[in-house]
Amino acid sequence: MERLQGWHLPLLQDQAFVPLLPQLQRALILELPERLLGAVLPSFPHGPVVHVALSRHPSQHPQPRGLVVTRRLNRRGTCWEVDHLALAMDRPPFAPSGPEVAEALMRVALQGASGVSSWIATASILDGQRLAVLRAQGFQRVRSDQLWRWQPREPAPALPAGLRAHALDRQSAALMWHLEQSCCPAHLRQIFDRRIEDLLDQSGGCGWLLVDHDRNEAVAAIRHQIHHPEVGMVAELSLQPGRDDLLGPAGAWLLHRLARAGTPLVLRTDRDDVQRRAWLETLGASLLGEQVLMARTVWRRQEVQPARQASRRLEAMLEPWKPSPRSLPTPAGQR
Repeated sequence: MERLQGWHLPLLQDQAFVPLLPQLQRALILELPERLLGAVLPSFPHGPVVHVALSRHPSQHPQPRGLVVTRRLNRRGTCWEVDHLALAMDRPPFAPSGPEVAEALMRVALQGASGVSSWIATASILDGQRLAVLRAQGFQRVRSDQLWRWQPREPAPALPAGLRAHALDRQSAALMWHLEQSCCPAHLRQIFDRRIEDLLDQSGGCGWLLVDHDRNEAVAAIRHQIHHPEVGMVAELSLQPGRDDLLGPAGAWLLHRLARAGTPLVLRTDRDDVQRRAWLETLGASLLGEQVLMARTVWRRQEVQPARQASRRLEAMLEPWKPSPRSLPTPAGQR
């Protein structure tokens, strides 16, 4: 197992690796500048980390058997994502099996990042091998999603009265962050550990939000959130809890603003959100498939247990040297 190096690229010609070459080249180009900036600014957003599994024989050149791409999802490095896990399609005789290579890559990737509280990964419900590898490394299902492809066919509707639109920037990011926090379950908020600057990093500045004019709070927003291994950037529409009325002109207006001309927009929705699914179907969106969000978490509350145990041991050691309480004098009887 090795970290990606420049001489690896000419070897990565297997069909499983070719689609990832642009991302791998970018990771190599950014590695040195990011290391230098990261030494000065620890909160600087880092690029992907790539590990390559190689098989070596004395009479042959090293042959890549698989690779894993991981990236951190917040600046503090507490949440990381397994972005890609690719295995060579051509496996020579006596080479390790695909599951063996995948599990070895995952172990190296998970152990190579320090200070991590949570790992996440997505997998298609049809990808049994990826799901099995993730489960073997302690990942558990935390959410079931659907991916939809939508392309505008009609002009954008008018913005409803009482709402004003803002592009996502440093001034409006706090409003969007508060909206997303209100939409996200508590256990996922703890896993993602997302702050305002992380929201801006992940979206790349691609996002819009609608603000209630009277209360000055965001009630609906859309932005790019995650990178899917097969379909690219995936957007998510966030609505203030209890405001299903925004699944109409307001929501459609946001879809139009984020969609690029001639490029379909891919949206993630909760599989159990029947109302949103019906709304997307009325807009002409097509279902791409279903996936699960898997997470591997080390809960923070467990980190204080060693300190508490050490404190108890210290108290037990000092117990014999504690001063014994003085006994009260016995009252003298009346003479």
